[in-house]
Amino acid sequence: MARGQRKSIEEKIMEKEKVIESLKTRLKSEQRELDELNKEKRDLDLRTLHDVLQEAKMSAMDAVDVIKEYIQERQNPA
Repeated sequence: MARGQRKSIEEKIMEKEKVIESLKTRLKSEQRELDELNKEKRDLDLRTLHDVLQEAKMSAMDAVDVIKEYIQERQNPA
């Protein structure tokens, strides 16, 4: 059975370069989507935290103090 004409090394290199460029483009697109999802999650977390602080009538600085105290207690248990 006859085989088709074999590709030259230059053609193979060009094809691989095209594949790599395509993958780079896809990777950039996927990274943008991931960044957007992370931003969305961060915004949601911040809104949730903000709502809890408002409900507790606490300022952000009060919350920082409470969290720092909590961390210190965990690092130095009595």
